Amino acid sequence: MRKIKAASIIQAVIVLVKQANFLLPKDVLSALHRAYRSEKNSRARTILKAVLDNAAYAKKENLAICQDTGMPVVFVEIGQDLKISGNLKSAINKGIEEGYKKYSLRNSIVIDPLHRSKSGFSPCIIHIDIVPGDKLKLVLLPKGFGCENKSQLKMFKPTASLQEIKDFIVGAVKNAGPDACPPYFVGVGIGGSADYSGILAKKALLASLGVKRSPLEKDLLKQINATGIGPMGLGGKTTALAVKILTYPTHIAGLPVSVNISCHALRIAEAVL
Repeated sequence: MRKIKAASIIQAVIVLVKQANFLLPKDVLSALHRAYRSEKNSRARTILKAVLDNAAYAKKENLAICQDTGMPVVFVEIGQDLKISGNLKSAINKGIEEGYKKYSLRNSIVIDPLHRSKSGFSPCIIHIDIVPGDKLKLVLLPKGFGCENKSQLKMFKPTASLQEIKDFIVGAVKNAGPDACPPYFVGVGIGGSADYSGILAKKALLASLGVKRSPLEKDLLKQINATGIGPMGLGGKTTALAVKILTYPTHIAGLPVSVNISCHALRIAEAVL
């Protein structure tokens, strides 16, 4: 059985903190460049150019892409044949805390959600899946709360039509309007339970933009861009860059649908140990 030490996990997470906060993924940058080239609205083009310039400057100067360095969410895939020496969750949280301190990122986590008297760098949110093999995959998604606050969940009746579901998803983006820094990436989770559909929606954001989109995803993207909200809400045809959907079996009596929106700075970094 292959073994991995907690110290290695801590160091890997520290590296991911830097990558996620300083560098936009290549597919996200490519999507922004395509939007800039195809956008006709002058104000929208100005905003998209500013977004691209910001990403380039952050990369060059080792600066955070956004001052909201987010609530770190870590998706973990543990190979069933891997043995971890030490506490996995403690190692991940230590890596997050050390990484955020090392790179002078904002301590946005409120320790007591009700009294809100103290903020810190951890704990983060950790989702764990057991998979075949002996590898450990870590994916860091620093989720800013300008867009996280626009999340929506609706428990549809199982008789709900596809049109009702599409109207809900498009409506969630309309409700976000300019507030969550469009152009957006829209993650959708359909099925499971109330809690699991929310996880699916966030996981959907991780899917590569190079994957061929389904007819439903394409249709929703077209409808969302037809709203005319545009980059930063100033109009244009680029309200969203992608719609990504994940589904899961659900109960005969329900149909949960969750929407999780990311701003244009969809920050993702991953490592396999």
